[in-house]
Amino acid sequence: MIEIEFKHRIEQLKMNPAQVLVMGFAVLILIGATLLNLPISSINGKSIGFIDALFTASSAVCVTGLIVVNTAAHWTLFGKIVILILIQIGGLGFMTMATLVSFVIGKKITLKDRLIMQEELNQFTLSGLVKLTRYILLSTIIMEGLGVLLLSTKFIPVYGVKKGLWFSLFHSISAFCNAGFDLIGSSMEPFVESYIVNITVTLLVVIGGLGYSVYIDITESRKYKKFSLHTKLVLIISGGLLLVGFILTLFLEFNNPDTLGQLTFKGKILASMFQSVVPRTAGFNSIDMASITNATAFIIIIFMFIGGSPGSTAGGIKTTTVGAIVLGVVSVVKGTDDVEVLKKRINNEIIFRALAVIGIGLSIVVLVTMVLSITEKGPDTTFLDVLFETVSAFATVGLSRGLTPNLTVIGRLVITVTMFVGRLGPLTMAFAFAKKRREKKGIYRYAEERIIVG
Repeated sequence: MIEIEFKHRIEQLKMNPAQVLVMGFAVLILIGATLLNLPISSINGKSIGFIDALFTASSAVCVTGLIVVNTAAHWTLFGKIVILILIQIGGLGFMTMATLVSFVIGKKITLKDRLIMQEELNQFTLSGLVKLTRYILLSTIIMEGLGVLLLSTKFIPVYGVKKGLWFSLFHSISAFCNAGFDLIGSSMEPFVESYIVNITVTLLVVIGGLGYSVYIDITESRKYKKFSLHTKLVLIISGGLLLVGFILTLFLEFNNPDTLGQLTFKGKILASMFQSVVPRTAGFNSIDMASITNATAFIIIIFMFIGGSPGSTAGGIKTTTVGAIVLGVVSVVKGTDDVEVLKKRINNEIIFRALAVIGIGLSIVVLVTMVLSITEKGPDTTFLDVLFETVSAFATVGLSRGLTPNLTVIGRLVITVTMFVGRLGPLTMAFAFAKKRREKKGIYRYAEERIIVG
């Protein structure tokens, strides 16, 4: 009912879809922060303070996973449930959850609702949005349910039935939503050599990061030749990144005594596989991030910035954005007028949108890194740690080299805003630019003149 009332108020304000999304997530974060700030949320019976509560709520809603206090040790069952609900709503989107409420009470989905859903789900048209939302809700329940069943086979023997089931539920939702929050206290490090935990969490993260439109295309088309260009690019780029990440992590960390060095060969393979997946916005870790080599850390930064795929629970600038830019560069080098791939042509407007997303994303990362380099002056804080933290927050990943708990108040506020912008900003702003361009098109055009580049 809260979502329905909120949407009614938004309609009265006559806000555009992009503004509704920003306002909706902001309100959700404030509600979460208020609940987490209550003494009942903390084990010590004292309020954590609004800044830290706001940081945690933002991290949960933006499915990031950065934490200023240990989730397992600080929060009560009430606080953990609040965090889990925020993760689920944030991962699927508040409009998706509001639509679920509408389904339950039989409320009609209005045109305004569909426009907001279109913006949130990153779709080209309004047709099929309600069907897509139903598919999202149903597939989420199935995937997270399977995750609970698989994880419980490992967690129940270790933690007992009650705690094992709770851990399985929490980590299944956290993994599928690419959040990275954990109740173990040290992420997945205790299970670094567990087939069940590694493979289950990895699959949930990958599936959650591919995008719902890709699932629908695969299930309906069934044959690779019939897949849309978007689906093909997502699968090719995602598969390539996973393979490259696995090989580089295994090679660079193989003899590092603080990461893979002391593991068995099976453990090295599982850990390398796991760490090739989670930097794509999941935020879990099975090896100590503070102990990885600088080369590995830099590679992870690149992977975090790229992130998952559009229309998914993942963050980052997205795989197809990078793919579009690479294809654009290739077309320039080849001297062709059109951007072509797999016997298809990509519209130039999409290339412009991709450039906008990357340009805005890089600008945010540079600005935030500069600010944190000034505010975070700990004796053991390096520039690489600051850059790692910034990209992790912007791409809503949640990995950290130990800087998060030691952030200053200004640093925590900056990272909070960065997580929020990373969850909504670049894509929403790119679409806003495209809309302005379409509105202006046909009215007038300035005279063309060349400039020298390169």
